[in-house]
Amino acid sequence: MDRFAIIVDAYHIPFGDSRGFASAFRARGVEPVAVMSTPEPMEAFLPRWFPDDFAAVHYHDGDLDALAATVKGYDPVCIVPGLEPGVELAADLVDRLLPGTGNLPGSAPAHRDKGLMVEALEAHGVPHLRTICSGDARVIAAWLRRHGLENCPLVIKPPKSSGAEDVKLIEAGQDWRPFFDRLIGSRNHYGLVNDRVIIQEFARGPEYIVDLYSVDGRHGLVDVCRYEKYTKDGEIGIYDVADFLPPGHPDVPPLAEYTMQAAHALGIRNGCTHAEVILSPDGPRLVELATRPSGSCMMLSGSLATGDNQVERTVRHHLDGEFTPGYALLQQVRTVWLGAAHEGILRNVESFDVVRDLPTFRGMLIPENGKFVPCTTGMSTSLGWVIQAAPSWAAIETDYRLIKELEGRLVFEQAAVMTGDPS
Repeated sequence: MDRFAIIVDAYHIPFGDSRGFASAFRARGVEPVAVMSTPEPMEAFLPRWFPDDFAAVHYHDGDLDALAATVKGYDPVCIVPGLEPGVELAADLVDRLLPGTGNLPGSAPAHRDKGLMVEALEAHGVPHLRTICSGDARVIAAWLRRHGLENCPLVIKPPKSSGAEDVKLIEAGQDWRPFFDRLIGSRNHYGLVNDRVIIQEFARGPEYIVDLYSVDGRHGLVDVCRYEKYTKDGEIGIYDVADFLPPGHPDVPPLAEYTMQAAHALGIRNGCTHAEVILSPDGPRLVELATRPSGSCMMLSGSLATGDNQVERTVRHHLDGEFTPGYALLQQVRTVWLGAAHEGILRNVESFDVVRDLPTFRGMLIPENGKFVPCTTGMSTSLGWVIQAAPSWAAIETDYRLIKELEGRLVFEQAAVMTGDPS
């Protein structure tokens, strides 16, 4: 008899034989079924939507009872979110159909809303960045005065987005109101209206990815990476690289302990946690977390670095009852994200062909010539990525410099000067 796993918002990046949850469950004899949180695929994620990878696809039209009845018919072994907007729907379905196998009932809104996230940390005494979430500029202004942050650097961002979308740095003394006015009422790339805005004190210090996988309240460390990001025209947090750290690195234990405290405060008991944490002079501070696997190509990078990833741990948890407490670093691995300096038609992508012959090359995704690409302002507008791996960092750094040099030579033809067929 067939067994089924339900993946909510089952968007993924295919690469070789890896097709995310779909291939991981199918390899164990479990058929993946996609449940989409929207009545049709989200336009922004169409390049990551492969319905043929699933035994069936169901769309949520707003009738949760009907959707739950459909999902119940599969007698699923598990229900897990694949992408950020599916987190709350997945939690609702788990609580109805597989109670006790998910996170603390009612906790899912705080896994999506960064304002509620900070409130949960505060309620449990977990150190956090001073943050306000409001749709009223007067309330924000009063809060900034009360906390002595009026002339301090700040970060402004939507409460329910991801991938550094619309994350802005407000320099000390700079007026935050134009950024607030621009965000309020706009839509994020999930199609949600930004009816409130997050304003947060700016934390100085290196930033890290901390990925967990939890089983029955035990939090296992999957990997830790140090981020390098850059700021462009006020857009903060544009991804450059992520380097996997060995578990014995001195930064790893405090980051892991802090992230596990934050996960517990947010009611996370089972499944993936993808957290971004700054190691400030006062200690670790959560930027945000999500209860789904780390995005982009990080499952592929993780497999190279540690021989494991959150998708594989999900499968072992639900099919074998396995809990894995930690990880080992097998080799040095770097994820390099590529950016477009401005929007336009990509014209000379063949210049990147040499990257495939580099000794540290392990994988690459980059658009074809003739494709219109947006200016890179965050993860959702990243041009592509390259995965590097080697026994030592010296080889990775040498090849990385060439990759970035090639990135700087990419040509993006402006539509205004084009003639004839743009392809």
